[in-house]
Amino acid sequence: MRFVLFSLMSNNGNPITGETFTTQQKFKNVINQAVLAEQKGFDGFGVGERHGPPFLSSSPAIVLTAIASATSKIRLLTTVAVLSVLDPVRVAEDYATLDHLSEGRLEMVIGKGNDPRHYPLFGITEEEQWESLAERYELLKRLWDEENITWNGKYRTALNNVTTEPRPYQKSIPIWHGSASSKLSTELAAKNGEPIFSSNVFHPMSKYKDLIDHYKERLAYYGFDPSKAVIGSGAGSLYLADTKEEAIKKYRPYYDLFSNTDASKHNQSPFKDLEENINNGPALVGSADSIIEKIIHYHNAYGHQVQSISVDGLSEEEQKEQIERFSEEVIPVLRREIPDAIWTNEAIVADLS
Repeated sequence: MRFVLFSLMSNNGNPITGETFTTQQKFKNVINQAVLAEQKGFDGFGVGERHGPPFLSSSPAIVLTAIASATSKIRLLTTVAVLSVLDPVRVAEDYATLDHLSEGRLEMVIGKGNDPRHYPLFGITEEEQWESLAERYELLKRLWDEENITWNGKYRTALNNVTTEPRPYQKSIPIWHGSASSKLSTELAAKNGEPIFSSNVFHPMSKYKDLIDHYKERLAYYGFDPSKAVIGSGAGSLYLADTKEEAIKKYRPYYDLFSNTDASKHNQSPFKDLEENINNGPALVGSADSIIEKIIHYHNAYGHQVQSISVDGLSEEEQKEQIERFSEEVIPVLRREIPDAIWTNEAIVADLS
């Protein structure tokens, strides 16, 4: 199994100390997370995209470029890039530039996003999000794969004989499809034989498993081998301690603070408290053994090869502690228990034919 540390750059105040990072401190904090993740053997670092408080991640391409300059091996992911509201020409240019500056370490995870505040900012309605995403995705693929493109669509002005520069560093920049709430995203991924990344954060396993199962079924429909599907999964909260009781006690103030934000409430999680999330949802809060057991349980349901976690919201000292403990107590066991064949010298997407 492969492991990604990711950040949405949430900058709530610390519920225990009352302290808040300045904007500058938070940017440095995220870069420091990525450097430590590389040192501790994580395979990737992701930056999501949000357009409103408490998040500072409105420009993941720029943040990932700064991380690229501070690291040398770790893969760089957009978790996710909200392509439903972005100009594909600008995306093609920005991320091809990042692909060069990172020497081909970019993995593009696209989606429509789960925060409705970005739609009025970029001039589309929430009802248009899936149609917009599909159109912009198809254009982005063409811009990276072809030259001298002539194109006409609904969500940007027409193109006539256009070749974007720079061309990508990689022969083909890997594209993943974020999956959280709709079979429209898994359908788009399956149709193109590309990987999916399940958010797996706010709801019980059954909701996300239904989408993953649909993805595999549709891969077969389109002539791909679903046994070779490439799948990533997020997780709920992460907090490791020597015992489950200690982990719950230490993490509860952070969980309660985030659960009361507008961003969290929008997702309408059915879990009434932290204990229910741990028992019936994806939260990784407990001892190393219990977290290993839970990830294996989810892997048996999802078949995912990539596991992502986040330490957003914790104090900087606790972030460092959690990254180090996860890398030393959890990752080695899961690497042995769950073999994978991705992020080798070959392409991210297995030969699904």
